[in-house]
Amino acid sequence: MTTEGQNAIAVTTLKNGKEMTAAQSGALDEVQIRALIDERVQAVRAKNVNGALSSTAPDVLVFDVVNPLQAQGSASSRQRTEAWFSSFLGPIGFEMRDLRITTGGDVAFSHSLNRYSGTQTGGVEIDMWVRATTCYRKIDGRWMITHEHQSVPFDGESGQASLDLKP
Repeated sequence: MTTEGQNAIAVTTLKNGKEMTAAQSGALDEVQIRALIDERVQAVRAKNVNGALSSTAPDVLVFDVVNPLQAQGSASSRQRTEAWFSSFLGPIGFEMRDLRITTGGDVAFSHSLNRYSGTQTGGVEIDMWVRATTCYRKIDGRWMITHEHQSVPFDGESGQASLDLKP
């Protein structure tokens, strides 16, 4: 990276000799993360375990809406994803709203409101919104999910999850 003068713009020289400003690099990072998210949404809808986990780091840390309190590692994520996908009779509805992505160097995060819907194997219809925050790290030049946190708000008086809220 080269900078000159007080008002200089940070410039990165790429392997091919071309230069990219920090703003251009950040925009490219956001495009790459959006593609990762889009591929993952499609994989969840199709109940494709390998596709859903393809951008998950081996040491991923997950705070999910179901027990346990936390889960770590790709083996745990695979087990949870397989169990979740198999709990639905058909495809899983997955919608994201208000997606925001922030990048900075080799780390980034996104947050959104996510809707999951479908019919579970017991015939129960699921239609719920959750809050999601996902953290990414660029590992060997590729964006990987290193932390996920999904939650639902709860009613302070009853102590029950507020599963009927909608944006």
